[in-house]
Amino acid sequence: MCSFPPRDFRRLCLLMCVAAAPTALLSGRQTQPAAVPNPPRIVQLSAADAVRLAAEERRQVSVEMPPGLEVKVFAPEGLVADPVAIDLDEQGTLYVASSSRASLPLDIRAHPTWVPLAHTLRTHEDLQKFYQRELSPARSASNLWIEDLNKDGSHDERDLSEMKERLVRIKDTNGDGVADVSEVMLEGFNADAGFDVVGGLLYHRGDLFFGIAPGLWRMQDANGDGTIDSQTPVSLGYNIHPAFGGHGISGVTLGPDGRIYWEVGDIGFSVVDGTGHRWSYPNQGAVLRANPDGTGFEVFAAGIRNLQEFAFDELGDLISVDNDGDHEGETERLVYLTEGSDSGWRANWQYGKYTDPENNGYNVWMDESLFKPWFEGQAEYILPPVAPYHAGPSGMAFNPGTALSEAWRN
Repeated sequence: MCSFPPRDFRRLCLLMCVAAAPTALLSGRQTQPAAVPNPPRIVQLSAADAVRLAAEERRQVSVEMPPGLEVKVFAPEGLVADPVAIDLDEQGTLYVASSSRASLPLDIRAHPTWVPLAHTLRTHEDLQKFYQRELSPARSASNLWIEDLNKDGSHDERDLSEMKERLVRIKDTNGDGVADVSEVMLEGFNADAGFDVVGGLLYHRGDLFFGIAPGLWRMQDANGDGTIDSQTPVSLGYNIHPAFGGHGISGVTLGPDGRIYWEVGDIGFSVVDGTGHRWSYPNQGAVLRANPDGTGFEVFAAGIRNLQEFAFDELGDLISVDNDGDHEGETERLVYLTEGSDSGWRANWQYGKYTDPENNGYNVWMDESLFKPWFEGQAEYILPPVAPYHAGPSGMAFNPGTALSEAWRN
């Protein structure tokens, strides 16, 4: 599975990376945000149109590939809008999670006055009450930054419910290597402002796992007609305070132990599992896992800021890349996460520089070099990163040798 950073990919095309063996998928291109889309449920392209559009869009994509690899357009524009996460089933059907929350109006960088109160919130229910108060119709005149999407003359929380997440099924019906049909299987997850951007998608044994705070959802199309018949929460309680946009749930994947793994960034969580135990992590992100039916929930690793995706290698080691905290001199980090580990990040390390210059005299994350690979004298309560990494990582996958040629094994 590959995932893309949650931004507005209005014109993004899905690309196919072809070697001497089966295919893997890569990202495409980005343009400026557009109005909230309202796609038709089914889009059908003729074989000729699909091939023509794919060729046109490939010419517009500039990407460097190593020798022996080729990039092709799989799903041309018109079949899908704003994709965020993708996965394939056994027949090669592509499932796409897409979002219309591209403008991320609740990104806390646009609302610095929220910071002191927002970080006292401890549950998702606290966040819902916060938004009901701050974004109420009575405060419309103070919230003109909210577009009046429902055209009722008021700028309030109800407008945000016009932004919906979608699950789309895409097929290549004639086997020519270019998709020609897409179907919207589900549209929603917009009941209130507490819903975040969808960030993860996994196909597993006929079920689709959809990661969008406040939960991870298990969805089924029981009769195969292209419409989701049931959706059941696997785990609930994510997103307990406003944070940076795109710090929600992502990287939903199947672990070597048969459990579902997923990540949540530092929007925080407070989850009550099936035994009644509460897992409260209000100011940090974590990797979570559970059985596909939601039993056996636990926090696998914590203290992360914003993983986008992770991968298991052939030994079952979990590897990922965490984004940095935007401090001068800091870098993103390649991380090896072990069960019970703490990587050291707390949302507290982020916000002083935005709201309180007098509170920037000491920053634990920076001044104790928690972001650096291990060195003599480093704090021993954290699992340090393996190495610095490039800016803005958004996904990764491990190649066991079946997807690409032998040269790319491991």
